[in-house]
Order: sequence, then structure tokens, then C-alpha cells
Amino acid sequence: MDFATQLLKALGFIPAVVTGIEGLFGSRPGTDKKDAVMSFVQTALSMADAVANKDIVDQEKFKLGVGKLIDGAVECLNASAWAKEK
Repeated sequence: MDFATQLLKALGFIPAVVTGIEGLFGSRPGTDKKDAVMSFVQTALSMADAVANKDIVDQEKFKLGVGKLIDGAVECLNASAWAKEK
């Protein structure tokens, strides 16, 4: 699977994963929730396969980028109506 496909898959389901983790770990610190999202996303994307296929040549930078996507998704969700419903 090429890099663009990996990135688009991550973009597609990060908001849903963030929302689900928030529901499960709502009372825990944000860093714990982010770690849980990151773990789920990494597993779902099978990053090890992408690294083995040389599609992702710097796994650490890819992980940092996915972390930024998670932060952005959280910001967007917190600014939306769903955050105000509580």
C-alpha cells in the first residue's frame, strides 16, 4: 500500500477513533487518550507492513505526523457542536 493510501486511510477514520476513545477514556488525561488513539491508528494502518515495503522510510516522522493529525481532529471536534452537547 503506498504512502498516499496510508495517509488517506488515517485521515478517514481518525475523528471516529478520537470520539470513541473520548467515550471510553473521558476522565483520563489528554495524553493517555492521545496514546490510545495513536496505538489504535498504528495497529489499524499496519505501519510495520508499510515500513517493510519501504513506503514509509521514516517511521518516527510518520508517527509524529499522525500525532499532529490526531491533535487537529481533537481541536476540530472540540470546536464543533458535539463538544457543546455535554
